[in-house]
Amino acid sequence: MKAMVFESVGKPLRILDVSVPKHGPEQVFVKVSACGVCRTDLHIVQGDLQEPKKPLIPGHEVVGTVSAMGLDVQGFEIGHRVGIPWLGWACGHCPYCLNGQENLCDDARFTGYHFDGGYAEYAVVDYRYCFPIPESYGDAHAAPLLCAGLIGYRSYRKTGDAKKIGFYGFGASAHILIQVARFEGREVYAFTRPGDREGQAFALRLGAAWAGGSDEPPPEPLDSAILFAPVGALLPVALRALRKGGNVVCAGIHMSDIPSFPYKDLWGEKSVQSVSNLTRADAREFLGLAGRFPIRTEVTPYPLAEANKALDDFGHGRIKGAAVLVMESPTPTGTAVF
Repeated sequence: MKAMVFESVGKPLRILDVSVPKHGPEQVFVKVSACGVCRTDLHIVQGDLQEPKKPLIPGHEVVGTVSAMGLDVQGFEIGHRVGIPWLGWACGHCPYCLNGQENLCDDARFTGYHFDGGYAEYAVVDYRYCFPIPESYGDAHAAPLLCAGLIGYRSYRKTGDAKKIGFYGFGASAHILIQVARFEGREVYAFTRPGDREGQAFALRLGAAWAGGSDEPPPEPLDSAILFAPVGALLPVALRALRKGGNVVCAGIHMSDIPSFPYKDLWGEKSVQSVSNLTRADAREFLGLAGRFPIRTEVTPYPLAEANKALDDFGHGRIKGAAVLVMESPTPTGTAVF
């Protein structure tokens, strides 16, 4: 099969002919239709995350069709459409797993990091860690739901009952979660790179109450803020934008160093929290929500062989919404959900 393969930091992915993976008794064999391009993929190829298997097929926003499966697989049939997210396995018996925190399992393994992912024509996955895709989404439009949506949703839930939420960085996750926030009657204040008028217009088009540069204060204090941008310098900026008792949620798996800041910026019972990975419960809850009301995912499609260009465009902020690799055509399958 064709696959885009990561071999070492500083080198582009290579498109190679590799062996089709074999599935085990508890795995499903998936013909990949689309795979979203995530910032985590960029962190892997740039060396920010330093323990991937090598060589590695990246990708953990995978949508495809079950083509074969092991004898012990339950709940799936040949032809079912499934999504494969970041969490690929957890031990199930450590204190974290037993407490509903499998995302923190010390032995957890991740798709597109420890296991080969979806930058390929086929993939295998433990059946317990993949999920049915709502029928209303085409393949390419469903792909960003599986990490941008899932990690964004876990971060969003950490804001509690906040009514005014700041989104620092308005990309793949933020453009999905603003729709959830609006659906639940909340206001979103969008912060983009300074001077990014196009990105601010994009946020306003999706219903932001206000949009401006990350160097600007919001028009009123925020109840909570989510840092989607992996920029440590934004943390004290976001703290200063909060009301007393507010919180900042750091959504990224990697972030640049946080600079020192005066205690008065944190004082007033403000808090800071990180989000690590996701749980299967997150996936079931969020995909169930996505099946009940229409989330529009705006995607820019790339053929598999152009994965390096997709990563570069993503990293330089040239994409509004999400980049998605499509296996058979540079045109997204299905229709966007509006």
